[in-house]
Amino acid sequence: MDLVEDILLKEGKMLPVMEHFYTIQGEGAHTGKAAYFIRLGGCDVGCHWCDVKESWDPKLHPLMNAEEIAETAAKHCKIVVLTGGEPLMWNLEVLTGKLKELGCTVHIETSGAYPMSGQLDWITLSPKKTGLPKEEIYHKAHELKVIVFNNNDLKFAEEQAAKVSENCKLYLQSEWSKREEIYPKITDFILGNPRWQASVQTHKYLNIP
Repeated sequence: MDLVEDILLKEGKMLPVMEHFYTIQGEGAHTGKAAYFIRLGGCDVGCHWCDVKESWDPKLHPLMNAEEIAETAAKHCKIVVLTGGEPLMWNLEVLTGKLKELGCTVHIETSGAYPMSGQLDWITLSPKKTGLPKEEIYHKAHELKVIVFNNNDLKFAEEQAAKVSENCKLYLQSEWSKREEIYPKITDFILGNPRWQASVQTHKYLNIP
């Protein structure tokens, strides 16, 4: 990366984009809705079960003009989801500003491990033990989505739920490879703790991105 690219990256005018695509949201509160996904490269949270580890190294993904990618997204759909990787590693002001100018509702899926940036309408906080969220994000989150890999994650989920607002939706979602083992445990947990809801990766059952 040359000096000019580095400056544009810091200003948010260019962003490392792993992929971008039009699909149906498969998880959480907006499951089933058409949405345009922008997956940004770069993440150092390091979840061992991550299903997009190829997103971790931002240098592997081309820098794209933030306003141009916003224009592409807006042509397809007015719900745009920023995901990663960890999208809050980057300055999102230019990208989200353009999306809002184009009439889009901007969603983000984040671990919360980096400071907030950009104009965001829906924040999905998916906290990870390897890089806990910044305190500022807890009260801003619209939904808390905890990935469950083992029994300890249910305790972690309760600890995280104690930090979000009372209006924040609470979701438990099994790590995909262990779903047959974990969802019965999630079911039992929710029946005993009915504030929680189950989230399922429906896009994987539908065989879409």
